[in-house]
Amino acid sequence: MPNFDQIIVIATLVFLVIALYKEFIGPALAFMIVVIVLGVSQVLTPSEILAGFANEQIAVIIMLLLLGDVYRQTSVLDIFFDWIFKSAKSEKGFMARMMLVVAPLSGFLNNTPLVALLIPYVHSWSRRNGKMASKLLIPLSFAAILGGCATLIGTSTNLIVNGLVTDQLIIPHLKPLGIFDFLPVGVPMIIIGTIYMLTIGRRLLPERKGIIEKFSGNQKQYIVEARITKNSSIIGKSIKEANLRNLDGLFLADVIRQDIIITSAPNDTILQEEDILLFTGNSSSVVDLVDSSSDFEIPSVGMFARKKDTEVLEIVVSHNSSFIRKTLKEINFRAKYDGTAIAIHRNGETLSGKLGSVRLVPGDSILLLTGTYFPERMANSQDFYLISRLKEIHRIGVGKTIFLVAGTIAVILFSILGIIQLFNGLMVLITSIILLKIANPKQLAKSVDYELGIIIALSLALGTAMIKTGVADMFAGAIMSVFKPMGSVGILAGIYLITSLLAAFITNKAAVAVVFPVSLSLAIELGAAPLPFILVVAFAAAANFMTPIGYQTNLMIYGPGGYRFRDFLRVGTPLTILYGVVTILVLGFLYF
Repeated sequence: MPNFDQIIVIATLVFLVIALYKEFIGPALAFMIVVIVLGVSQVLTPSEILAGFANEQIAVIIMLLLLGDVYRQTSVLDIFFDWIFKSAKSEKGFMARMMLVVAPLSGFLNNTPLVALLIPYVHSWSRRNGKMASKLLIPLSFAAILGGCATLIGTSTNLIVNGLVTDQLIIPHLKPLGIFDFLPVGVPMIIIGTIYMLTIGRRLLPERKGIIEKFSGNQKQYIVEARITKNSSIIGKSIKEANLRNLDGLFLADVIRQDIIITSAPNDTILQEEDILLFTGNSSSVVDLVDSSSDFEIPSVGMFARKKDTEVLEIVVSHNSSFIRKTLKEINFRAKYDGTAIAIHRNGETLSGKLGSVRLVPGDSILLLTGTYFPERMANSQDFYLISRLKEIHRIGVGKTIFLVAGTIAVILFSILGIIQLFNGLMVLITSIILLKIANPKQLAKSVDYELGIIIALSLALGTAMIKTGVADMFAGAIMSVFKPMGSVGILAGIYLITSLLAAFITNKAAVAVVFPVSLSLAIELGAAPLPFILVVAFAAAANFMTPIGYQTNLMIYGPGGYRFRDFLRVGTPLTILYGVVTILVLGFLYF
């Protein structure tokens, strides 16, 4: 019969599972309520509750997320992605490159910020090539999960498990997880998972417009010039062969060749160097052209492409503006405002010809690429109104880029070799990034995920309560009674099944908090090596593809991909089962 403390812990666990599944309160608040109850009932002491906040792994997770945000702000990885994906024209080709690049990167860069960086890039590529992002965003998330599971630092879930391990080092034969303890399962599953997504999984993916596409479809249409560059791959091809009629979000209207306008250019028009292509498109599609290394460039950008900090803004010409009936060239907008026009929209009228020759009227919307002096120069202007800020472009220069990339590689490599601890290395790297002004410290502070830190710290306290009161042993006994006849491998399978189901329908962090102490108690009771019982929890919690709430990257792509709950069940369930089978077979072979 359970005692009072055990009843309290079980009741709080039931409340936590229900609260996280029903989402009637936030996860951080749910964990806080649970720990408050455990504290007030004296199941946990104040020091046991606060111990989690001093856990090294929480600081490592936060710093990894900060580092990922630095990469996002500086667009360093965008250059790398353009180089990798530029030649990919088919959906399958892009998916293959993406999974083979994202999975290894996710093993060493936290996969959450990596996916956050790639979501807009995938949308951009999809628009440029006339594809649906819904066919690519689930593979992006799944590749990040597969790669993240392959190393200790690839996913916050593995780091949380390691944090729980370090809290229980008094147990014999227990030691912190190594960065490559996950490789025997993780590497084969990267290969198997990639093959699955390129074959069976690709056929199961939906073709559906996401939030971004639906929103973009209602945006005003701008006219934008794009000049074919000297080394462009489309020179000598017809419009049809260059696939310029299938750019999602952009429509090729006219071609200007040496001041001759080829109106409604036919598909068999052969493209030449220096041809000006006149596109109409929504603002997001136009923005994609600004910082793109594609086959054409926006002529008006010029020197702004070399500026360190630029921004794409949308303005509207006021009714008493001095711009009225003048062209942008006559206004001398670049010199006057430290900005250049890249596209124009006029309600109820289709514009044609070069942008520089368009005479402005009240209500014209203009997309601008602006420099650092623009805000102070437009402050007192009555000529136009600022509507929105569409994109910030931050270039840090070759030297700082090399430092950022080399510093990241060095920290990871030195931590692998045991020369420095990952915590110390990240602390030095992020401090250096701030001192060298690679990133703005105020912006970094805003990007800290405080809620994640609270959840992790309080989940550690919950795990302590389960072990301290014997609830973990009670759960272990229940699992033993069902799976013990199947041997140690059967028990691993049972742990994997329970953890996977919890992670799919609540959160992987909550699943780890609930199942880890149970799994560790089972290992002790069996007198077995604790490592496989620890790893099986980590893999089952992190390698969860079945639901959008099963892993944070799934949740991130849920809206942008226009997905439904059943999409993840259809595509992700077979992969989750595959991962479970491989995990049990590999761990069983290595440790039993």
